[in-house]
Amino acid sequence: MVSVQVSDAVVAVRARTTSGVPVGCTGCGQLSTWCHSRYARRLSDVTLAGRPLLIDLSVRRLYCENTTCLKVTFAEQVPGLTVRYQRRTPRLQGLVEDVGVVLAGRGGSRMLRILNIRLSRVAVLSQLMRVPLPPLVTPRVLGVDDFALYGDTYGTLLVDATTRLPITLWEGRDAERLGRWLREHPGVEVACRDGSLAYRQGITAGAPDAVQVSDRFHLWQGLSRRVQDIASAHRGCLPAALPAIGDGASARVEEAVESTTADTRAERHARRLFEAVQALTRSGRSHSSVARELGLNRRTVRKYARARTWQEVVRRPPRKFSTLDPYLDYLQQRWDEGEHSAKVLHEELQIKGYLGHYQRVKMAVAPLRQGLPIDEPRERPPSPREAARWITTHPHRRSPHINDRLPRLLDHCPALKTAHDLVRRFAAMLDNRDATSLPEWLDDLANTGLAPLTGLAKALREDRDAVAQGITTPYNSGVNEGRITDVKLQKRIMAGRAGVRLLRHRVVLIAHLRRRYADRPTISPS
Repeated sequence: MVSVQVSDAVVAVRARTTSGVPVGCTGCGQLSTWCHSRYARRLSDVTLAGRPLLIDLSVRRLYCENTTCLKVTFAEQVPGLTVRYQRRTPRLQGLVEDVGVVLAGRGGSRMLRILNIRLSRVAVLSQLMRVPLPPLVTPRVLGVDDFALYGDTYGTLLVDATTRLPITLWEGRDAERLGRWLREHPGVEVACRDGSLAYRQGITAGAPDAVQVSDRFHLWQGLSRRVQDIASAHRGCLPAALPAIGDGASARVEEAVESTTADTRAERHARRLFEAVQALTRSGRSHSSVARELGLNRRTVRKYARARTWQEVVRRPPRKFSTLDPYLDYLQQRWDEGEHSAKVLHEELQIKGYLGHYQRVKMAVAPLRQGLPIDEPRERPPSPREAARWITTHPHRRSPHINDRLPRLLDHCPALKTAHDLVRRFAAMLDNRDATSLPEWLDDLANTGLAPLTGLAKALREDRDAVAQGITTPYNSGVNEGRITDVKLQKRIMAGRAGVRLLRHRVVLIAHLRRRYADRPTISPS
């Protein structure tokens, strides 16, 4: 028996289960029709036409006819409508759980409020944490990577590289925790990781028979960083990449590099810091102690200690591009023709489409009044990061701008040319998936005399087997990087306040939720 009552605020449904229908005992499963009494249950369901739907359901309490059963009485359950100790229907409960997985507490509460379902953020999080995690299946190919949890604290994420689904995560990136997890879940055949010593030791201890693969991306990233360190140490060579402007251009570049006069405030500051850092580091002091004494960041001390001259650490920003730059040739032409009024020149430029202020035109023609050329925009030399990117970019993907300037830079700086040749040889190994020449390449890397490359050669030689696997096998940590991006997204959704347990729950469940909805067939309109 069912009756429906509709009001402006709510839709109420009153229903009653049928008497005489046998029901299985919740303790032993034996069917019973012996009714003890009835009681009313009030259930919330998903909204109907935008109104909350309440179900007042009268159900039976029955005696269990099995004398050996521990239960004397039990309440009947309506499949698809009621669940023990639950005041929501399975449909509403599933909606609350899915919204909690996707949007967490505060965002989930707001979304449910839009759907006219009133739940606090605490209730949404409580329902989310009650959702059981999928059963853990030991993967054949495991991806291991770290991620920033908060501040200087890092976490570890494990991913099934075959199904591309996250398995678990925890705080810290120590070898003992990873080794213990691998021992508790035997069966991992391949483990993809970065060059971390902790992960290498953890995999060796927990799964000694597993093939370790050093990720190609991290190998290339490590090499690129060493090239950038070399470019930073040879910052004085970077202006050589600029094209010659005139006969005196080369002399001006050399003069700018070799000049010992500090004219500006920034140059005087750089020179004082350079002399102070060099004096302390020559006495055998560590970078950390020098940083503490001078009140500088350790990276700043390292930059000044590696520089050969103070000019290498002075930033010389070029004149920024101006909306007047496309009209400089016209200004020079009109000046040569005898028009020296900035106001008239400004009016002529406005006719040609210039939207800038008169004052900018006045400042542009000021050098002409003194017999000097117009201050045209000058191209700045590449930064160490840009120079490293030029070197590590595939030759076929370099722009004409880079192809014009990189040869000049390499001809002027032997250290960068050596780094460029080694980078291209390593890129050839990655492209061909051939690690035959890896030992020879490591020897050449160590014999360059460049400290960044020498240190890299030592680290790669200690992990040579995993590096060779990373070059030759198709396994990599690309899946890990994608999942770490997802972890960061979930952290931001929760404003970075999620604990490890909640973060693990959401990261694992949301991946399975996406897979579940992606696998559902779409219904096309007929």
